[in-house]
Amino acid sequence: MLAHLPNLLTLVRIGIIPLLVGLFYLPDPWGPWLACLAFVIAAATDYFDGYFARRWSTVSTFGKLMDPIADKMLVAAALFCLAAFDRIVGVTIVAAIIIMLREVLISGLREFLAGSGTTGLPVTGLAKWKTAVQMVAIAVLIVQPAMGDSAWLAGLGAAGLWLAALLTALTGWDYVRSGMRQIGGVATGGSSERRAEP
Repeated sequence: MLAHLPNLLTLVRIGIIPLLVGLFYLPDPWGPWLACLAFVIAAATDYFDGYFARRWSTVSTFGKLMDPIADKMLVAAALFCLAAFDRIVGVTIVAAIIIMLREVLISGLREFLAGSGTTGLPVTGLAKWKTAVQMVAIAVLIVQPAMGDSAWLAGLGAAGLWLAALLTALTGWDYVRSGMRQIGGVATGGSSERRAEP
């Protein structure tokens, strides 16, 4: 049972997504509070599934595939709902777009590298900080309507989202450089092998 707990937590995270979307439609103040609680629980499973998988040495192919997909599904659903319910407004929508475009880019790059026999793109320390800032900013923006006259809280959430977008761009550029180096190494190795053939 313990061996399957990390994968179960990943599936729980995916299962919470439709619940999160539905909670956005509930009226204030309960809707934002419950949506924030659902998001925080889902975000917590992201930490604990990796923690337990490493602690118990139960890293699986399913986990490697579904864990990052579940993360991106959760963030995408939250950002789309925040935009739809006017909690991400004005130029701040650009920060959300930066975050989403980076996720699509890095997902595609990881998929390509996985099929090319390279070492892949291990998560960096800065990327972990990006995830933490991003999750906190999203949680703040979700709960903000339940806090009454809280323009300052909306501003704090927007600032957090911009900081996450900046870290997203920096880590995305770092991953792209690493990926291009690996692709270049594969291409060079392949050329050498072809030249060595009789």
